[in-house]
Amino acid sequence: MIPAPASAAKFRTRRKPATLRARLARRLGGRRILALAAAIGVPAMAAPADWTMFGEPAAALTQAEAVQPLAYERPGQNFPGSAFYFLEDTPRLAYALPENAATLYDPTGTGDGVAAELAAARVAGPAAAAFRLAGTGIDQARALHCLASAVYYEAASEAVGGQRAVAQVVLNRVAHPSYPNSVCGVVFQGSERKTGCQFTFTCDGSLTRKPMKASWDRALTVAQQALAGEVYEPVGLATHYHTIWINPYWASSLDTVGTIGAHRFYRWRGAAGRPAAFTAGYRGAEPAAAPHPRAAAPEPAAEADPVALARAYEEGWSKAAAASAGTTARPPAPDYTPPVEAHGGDAAFTAGNLPSSGAVRPEYANSGRWIAQPN
Repeated sequence: MIPAPASAAKFRTRRKPATLRARLARRLGGRRILALAAAIGVPAMAAPADWTMFGEPAAALTQAEAVQPLAYERPGQNFPGSAFYFLEDTPRLAYALPENAATLYDPTGTGDGVAAELAAARVAGPAAAAFRLAGTGIDQARALHCLASAVYYEAASEAVGGQRAVAQVVLNRVAHPSYPNSVCGVVFQGSERKTGCQFTFTCDGSLTRKPMKASWDRALTVAQQALAGEVYEPVGLATHYHTIWINPYWASSLDTVGTIGAHRFYRWRGAAGRPAAFTAGYRGAEPAAAPHPRAAAPEPAAEADPVALARAYEEGWSKAAAASAGTTARPPAPDYTPPVEAHGGDAAFTAGNLPSSGAVRPEYANSGRWIAQPN
């Protein structure tokens, strides 16, 4: 065995074990230690603006003014029909979604998830019709991306039931004439505003945070199933929801459907919330799967108010019902042959010669009476 040099032995005797802080300082530097402390100490749900105190430039957290095309929409990097390959990847995700994965309020008191889900479906009332995806490959890929974004940014930390509920609300709005008739149109409605968008993640800077792959793939699976026609019945025809930690002003003006996961769901009262109102056809033409530029003219404030939307629908429905109830002028009668005219002409074909209501023909006036009083 060859002895170690004296210098090496001297180095070993004088060297002290480096502390964890020292090793981190040499490897990461001061700025990275501060970022690591922020990642440990700041809650995961902190707003993006809270990171500016650690030196992040505010400009990096602002919403991009220009709409950035998605991967399958970049010219020169794809070929016609390549969007179908983005859609094809979704069914291959290895995520098994159990049927009783919903986190529901359990009115049965049994703790049985299946029983709770069935009870919630009964309370919710009529369910929505199955969604029918249409449009080109680009349209379908945009719809999938927009619905998955809503599921992820609104309910990424929830059980599958809570995520399905959010997806169903989006599709319920697509089927209602008070909202845009496209998935991306519903999700990014009002996103040109700094506040007042329909889904807060589209205008509060949440989109600047890159999704976690596992959670994003899970949201993609939920969105793909909803677009394939799967209906989540426990939310019924709900069109609104809010987290259980807040109580918006409009909550008392709508009917409560129930609490699923971290959200409480509501449906409209009156004609706006009936199944006959959810008949708007899906056009299959999807706008850009991104927030609207801030330079766009913001829509009227009433478009974001559920009470105002219900009032506008009721007024339109009342006018349409009154118009349909009015009599319309009949077209002129055709020229009949003399034999037909002799038998009553047009009245014979329009039931114009029927007796008036309550009238009895003379020969039947004594029907049901005794011919003679019995002894």
